[in-house]
Amino acid sequence: MRLAYLVHDLNDPAVSRRLEMLRIAGIESVVAGFWRGGTPPANVNGASAMALARTYDSRMIHRALAVARQLCLSGRIAKLLEGTDIILARNLEMLAIAHAVRRAGGSKIPVVYEVLDIHRLLLRNGAVGEAFRAVERSLLQDTDLLMVSSPAYLREYFARGQLGRFGPQAIVIENKILRLDHTVVPFPRLFPGPPWRIGWYGMIRCRRSMELLRVLAARRPDLVQIDVRGRPTRAVFKNFQAEIDASPAMRYGGTYDPSELATLYRSVHFNWAIDYYEENANSRWLLPNRIYEGGCYDTVPLALKRTETGRWLERLGIGVLMDDPAAQLETFFETMTQERYRELKQASIAAPRSAFAADRSDCERLGGVLKGLLRSRERAEAAAVASQAA
Repeated sequence: MRLAYLVHDLNDPAVSRRLEMLRIAGIESVVAGFWRGGTPPANVNGASAMALARTYDSRMIHRALAVARQLCLSGRIAKLLEGTDIILARNLEMLAIAHAVRRAGGSKIPVVYEVLDIHRLLLRNGAVGEAFRAVERSLLQDTDLLMVSSPAYLREYFARGQLGRFGPQAIVIENKILRLDHTVVPFPRLFPGPPWRIGWYGMIRCRRSMELLRVLAARRPDLVQIDVRGRPTRAVFKNFQAEIDASPAMRYGGTYDPSELATLYRSVHFNWAIDYYEENANSRWLLPNRIYEGGCYDTVPLALKRTETGRWLERLGIGVLMDDPAAQLETFFETMTQERYRELKQASIAAPRSAFAADRSDCERLGGVLKGLLRSRERAEAAAVASQAA
């Protein structure tokens, strides 16, 4: 089986992880997409890559124009995809390109829509939001499978109108860390504070989180230290480094490689899993990468109780869930004892590894779903041919 993966950012580490899962499942892949950052890769995790155009965070008009250009050039992409059996499209813009490519190639190969977040434009009131939702609904009617990273996306968004009566079947594939080797590497124990160390890692895009942490760190540098690593969103933080430098108890260490995850998470007591970026929509529904990354290394998560992340952690019996961090954070850390921290840490250690890390069985499950989709399409085509012959 050969799969074409259409992605919004060839440099996204999660794209490489998905391709690795497909490879383990016995699926050969090629990848095409936009890229962010410096230069596009010639291949991603061994899969040959076609770079379409450079795009930028939060520059929606530029991204829309880039997508429009690729829709006009879909025949060029279709040539790359010759001989593929299925198209996996990551995010809405790539779904539009996937359908254009399929039409340009004159094929009926299955298309899968992979959703890792719901963009705020899809949730806007008024004509703009309705237009984007209408485009998505139209594309979904001719899509064969919807694959989401959080059950809340199905429950709170797609099931409330986007799928319609004739939408595709849907599955949840959580965005877990891929770990085939479960060997535990010894690591020095971190002294259980104070100062209590909080790690805020990954996509740094939440202005309100920055304010909460910055104020706490400025007021109580004796009580907390904040380590920040990842990619700040420039549209949110105009002068990110200056904001960090304003507080001596905060530090920013730049971006990181997935190979550094163990060092990062084991150097802090708590994992900041609170997000207000799209407070009443995507941030309430998503299951962020950091809960899986921190979970793999037993770091105690801090989260909002009323979110899908909070419910997920509550089911596992781990973490600290808050209703109002602005009112609760300082008191929480003032009253934190070594004994209480060890209890929280032990709960994280006791949680099943399968909650955080995907293994070979998860890869095979994903491969089985995709291969089953292809077999269903082949049976349907065979039945149609037989019907015409009769």
